[in-house]
Amino acid sequence: MAAAPAAVAAAAAASLSLFAYYLLFGRSGSKFPWTRTTGADDRRTRRKGLVEAVGNTPLIRINSLSDATGCEILGKAEFLNPGGSVKDRVAVKIIEEALKSGDLVCGGVVTEGSAGSTAISLATVAPAYGCRCHVVIPDDAAVEKSQIIEALGATVERVRPVSITHRDHFVNIARRRALEANIASAQREPNDIQTNGSAYVDTKTLNSKQTNGSAHASSEVPDTGKCCPNSDSKGGFFADQFENMANYQVHYEWTGPEIWKQTKGTVHAFVAAAGTGGTIAGVSRYLKEMNRNVRCFLMDPPGSGLFNKVTRGVMYTKEEAEGKRLKNPFDTITEGIGINRVTANFMMAELDGAYRGTDREAVEMSRFLLRRDGLFVGSSSAMNCVGAVRVARDLGPGHTIVTILCDSGMRHLSKFFNDEYLANHGLTPTATGLEFLDQ
Repeated sequence: MAAAPAAVAAAAAASLSLFAYYLLFGRSGSKFPWTRTTGADDRRTRRKGLVEAVGNTPLIRINSLSDATGCEILGKAEFLNPGGSVKDRVAVKIIEEALKSGDLVCGGVVTEGSAGSTAISLATVAPAYGCRCHVVIPDDAAVEKSQIIEALGATVERVRPVSITHRDHFVNIARRRALEANIASAQREPNDIQTNGSAYVDTKTLNSKQTNGSAHASSEVPDTGKCCPNSDSKGGFFADQFENMANYQVHYEWTGPEIWKQTKGTVHAFVAAAGTGGTIAGVSRYLKEMNRNVRCFLMDPPGSGLFNKVTRGVMYTKEEAEGKRLKNPFDTITEGIGINRVTANFMMAELDGAYRGTDREAVEMSRFLLRRDGLFVGSSSAMNCVGAVRVARDLGPGHTIVTILCDSGMRHLSKFFNDEYLANHGLTPTATGLEFLDQ
């Protein structure tokens, strides 16, 4: 009979040890801490290939901004994706949807017009699917972006910045490159009619019919001498990040749910800038579906017309009204955000309001975050953090506010983090705290 008390004592000790282990290590939210290495957590610790390394980025507390405002200001650290930005998600979704539909085949070339981040992400991800990449980039974008893309093995075509209505806007050129790749492929197989992404190609007439929904599509196929390589061409696919709804969908199906889960549904507000509009549209719509009380805001850079579109219903920017329109409709040192048209992706956004930021605020914020938090972020991330502070001040202490840390400063060295460049534009940072937001 002595064995029974001993067994009870052993069981009690085991239970006590288990309880202590739970208190120490069970703070992840899992009911049973030993299950932490399975399922989603297993995917975080060991993933199958590059593509599975995209997403599930951490949501980090930005201590300096949180302490200054009395709110929990959280940044979705998208710069930790393998390609270094939030656009990795978009690249994965666009390519997978195109392969699934047959618009893109293994060995084909993905073309895109991009100011940098999407191009880098496509160049990073495409080889994992057995595809090549050809990007067209405005020549005023930071030069290191082109260097990164070329180092990744993609073809880079730098062109002068012009309006989206111009046939030689970088997006329109990228569309033509896909068409040229389709024609090259079709000519090698004259009996095969290609239907690939953005173009229908009839090899007898070489006429094209645009099917990707862009309002600025051009059916001309000029002999530019820069078309995609065709020696082994298997056709082209124009990613069309601005109008391709896979952009919005990936943030609705993936980024938004991650934010909701990571905040355990306690998020009060979300704020982000928009370029293509996919991130702010997908995240805002998902969060609103989960809780209609979550407030979502746009943060707009100089020269962009979206602030007035959201607040007044009219696409308008003072730079155009005052005759100051420069070579780029949204001429600013912040790259990848700001636009003067409503994309199909942005139309899906559910917003409660908008804020405007300045180049100086973005520069000062980036240096503040580097000094105070060790966060080395790019221009769009800095602008988003300016927006987060604005929202926090308007809502008051005690709220949880999420924004996107789109990319790091590593691809902004020649302009945004170049002292000489900033001095030439009168943007040398001088602030010691957040006083630049009070001006």
